[in-house]
Amino acid sequence: MIGRLRGLLVAKQPPSLLLDVAGVGYELEAPMSTFYELPELGREITLHTHLSIKEDAHSLYGFAKEAERSLFRTLIKVSGIGAKTALSILSGVSVDDFSRLIAHADISALQRIPGIGKKTAERLILELKDKVAAVSGTANLMMGARSAVPNDPVSEASVALQALGYRPQDVGKMVQAVAEPGDSVETIIRKALKSALRGP
Repeated sequence: MIGRLRGLLVAKQPPSLLLDVAGVGYELEAPMSTFYELPELGREITLHTHLSIKEDAHSLYGFAKEAERSLFRTLIKVSGIGAKTALSILSGVSVDDFSRLIAHADISALQRIPGIGKKTAERLILELKDKVAAVSGTANLMMGARSAVPNDPVSEASVALQALGYRPQDVGKMVQAVAEPGDSVETIIRKALKSALRGP
């Protein structure tokens, strides 16, 4: 099991990143909260990791904080919640805020996260009410298509939001509503996700 990686950040293109560890390149999927914590390319970073092994794929997930990895591992044990949905949850809401949503049984707020319908929200509340407090910390937020991403913040943010599960027709409105001149990709995504969680 790979529990932690320390190496040079070679590439970061939300929602995927590449880490060079002693000459070996590790491709990881990460929530947006981790991207908010990443340094510039070429800098050394340490990530908490979770390795998922299936018949058709070996997937490695990276997290800036232990609390995020703990919540991820808790979420994927819930019936009907896979890694993609777990990453969407971590990208859309902080560990502490998620704990509060569960504690207050806020079904409507949970449903604003891609991949979470009413039944899934109810299942999360039922199964996690007594567990999320254990992984709640001070943390804040997946590997998408490998094709080239347009090199401007608005376009990159749009691609990342679609990879997180938001519908293309909704992404344009989300991004345009919050993007301001000079905003970085991470800033646009952060503001769009906060706005989506608040709802109309």
